[in-house]
Amino acid sequence: MSMVSRRLVIAGLPLALGACAPRLMARRYPPPYYGFAGGYGATEDDGFLIPAVNTATINPAFLRQEVAYDGREGPGTIIVDPGSRHLFYVEGAGRATRYGVGVGREGFGWSGVANVRRKSEWPSWTPPPQMIRRQPELEDYADGMPGGLDNPLGARAMYLYQGSRDTLYRIHGTNEPWTIGTRVSSGCIRLINQDVIDLYGRVRLGSKVVVLGNSSPAEDLYSSL
Repeated sequence: MSMVSRRLVIAGLPLALGACAPRLMARRYPPPYYGFAGGYGATEDDGFLIPAVNTATINPAFLRQEVAYDGREGPGTIIVDPGSRHLFYVEGAGRATRYGVGVGREGFGWSGVANVRRKSEWPSWTPPPQMIRRQPELEDYADGMPGGLDNPLGARAMYLYQGSRDTLYRIHGTNEPWTIGTRVSSGCIRLINQDVIDLYGRVRLGSKVVVLGNSSPAEDLYSSL
């Protein structure tokens, strides 16, 4: 397989991102790594029964799989490419685990470099005031929605900070797996619940998160194993 190296030009990102943005591989989606097939079955977690995911309804490119990684970010780094709707967790030794994600719809995306400063299992959710203004029916949850199967943050949430400032963006689960691979959220990065549980177990507090700009092409970084 031939490899083509290019420079990654990211316009409009914070200066910090420009200094450490990874190069991503041409968008050639390898077939799913079927060793993960059982990872989408019904799962009991902390008293909640997470339904099985019908993977036949999801583009195989968005199912969890291992890929070869040839970037400069170190092990433990999370790279989010909204353009391809993928999240990469860098494993080291030339490998990464790739997950399909749902990302922010037009006008709601975010890009930059952040760190995971908080993690939560079955998190509660409080819609911000601006969201309630857009969707008045959410007023019922102004004081918060308890964690559970109906909660839009799903089974896990990881909270992104820049220094001590909460960006208000999260990496979290979803009870709507059919939205993976689409631009549908209010800016947060959503994964299938089974995937976010898998990712959550790998991520440590302080982990670096690089979110590429929506208009930034994903350059040569990964390939099938």
